[in-house]
Amino acid sequence: MAARIFQRTKNPMQSGRALTDLWVLEFEPAEAKKPDPLTGWAGSGDTRQQISLRFPDADAAKAYADKYGIEARIETTPPRRLKIQAYADNFR
Repeated sequence: MAARIFQRTKNPMQSGRALTDLWVLEFEPAEAKKPDPLTGWAGSGDTRQQISLRFPDADAAKAYADKYGIEARIETTPPRRLKIQAYADNFR
């Protein structure tokens, strides 16, 4: 069982930063998705892809993975770069 631990990024369509401080543990897909012959929707028999566990920090997520024998890799979030610009800069 392989999983990844990451921190969600801010939604670019909204200004809020809700749930971006939580760390998420998601399982890697065990089998490839294939189209359903009747509907054409993509799906698989892997039910672990539906599980998403949230933790307050990366250490808690890693401790959970170690406790249950899950091979987890931690993906660090890149640092935020702010582009501070004044409204007057649009007219230069």
